[in-house]
Amino acid sequence: MEINVKSLTTDNNSETAKISSRRTFLKWSSAAALAALAFGAIGPEKFVANDAFLGLPIEPLAQGAVDLGKGDIGILNYAYALEQLEAAFYTQVISTKFNRMTSAESAILTDIRDHEIAHREFFKVALGKKAIPGLQVNFTSIDFGSRESVLGTAKTFEDLGVSAYNGAGQLLKKGEYLLLAGKIVSVEARHAASIRDLLQPMSSYFSGDDVTDPNTGLDMAKMPSEVLAAAGPFIRTRITANNLPRPKM
Repeated sequence: MEINVKSLTTDNNSETAKISSRRTFLKWSSAAALAALAFGAIGPEKFVANDAFLGLPIEPLAQGAVDLGKGDIGILNYAYALEQLEAAFYTQVISTKFNRMTSAESAILTDIRDHEIAHREFFKVALGKKAIPGLQVNFTSIDFGSRESVLGTAKTFEDLGVSAYNGAGQLLKKGEYLLLAGKIVSVEARHAASIRDLLQPMSSYFSGDDVTDPNTGLDMAKMPSEVLAAAGPFIRTRITANNLPRPKM
């Protein structure tokens, strides 16, 4: 059997180019980790791979409901809860890769996993004793062996995360917290675009009408009650958010 070496080389170069292009798109997503360092909440050693960077929390299931708290602390705990969910999801995705996952897909999903873990660990350290406990997730509805199921869920989580940060920003009082939220939501937006590009490469799907306001072209913003209702089926721990700030009318 004759092998077309030129064709094989071209295919390999094309795959390498895809990985490089998408990872370049994501490379500045470490901005949130750098922001954490700038705020002095996390030392550089926290970003070295170790047992603390597991996706699933090691804490036992909390008895009763977990309340997010009030004021800016409540909003930060709200973000922390969402980052816990995403970090757990992507850790599982990489641990049990779906059938025929390409090297490009593996590289992008691994990068996103690492970003979400950095976000999670930042909030955990920054909140300190005011942090909610580790949440227990519920991924029984996800088929981790299916590309369609995994990327479809990833799209749901990333789109939800962007809209969550956009909606919560107006509820924060401290300027430094708003600045940090702005940095992180820009990372989440890159994630959302990357996932959509994996689903429909080289199309306008990365900024679809389902996630942007048709009048402004901007990403949508959702309030915590709507976001938590959407995320609820994936979280075993019951969360209450009755004390979170409400938008001014």
